[in-house]
Amino acid sequence: VPMDILSCLKYLMFIFNVLVFAGGTCLAALGVWVAADPGGFQALVAARAVLSAASWLLLALGIALALLGFLGCCGALRRSRPLLLL
Repeated sequence: VPMDILSCLKYLMFIFNVLVFAGGTCLAALGVWVAADPGGFQALVAARAVLSAASWLLLALGIALALLGFLGCCGALRRSRPLLLL
């Protein structure tokens, strides 16, 4: 396999992982926003308990995706197989 293709794949994987990191960060920010100001979302969800659980779920999922994206970025740049498999 030519080195140009491997280099292109490396940067494509990096860009994909940056998008995963950005999406995770946005989900975590949305979770914090819903947890801090539930009044704005009260009209969407009738039950307060569901809104509280959803905010914590968004926060946990966002943090997990951001961490996964960050490790993927590091793995793509360093060509580290264990980080990419994680």
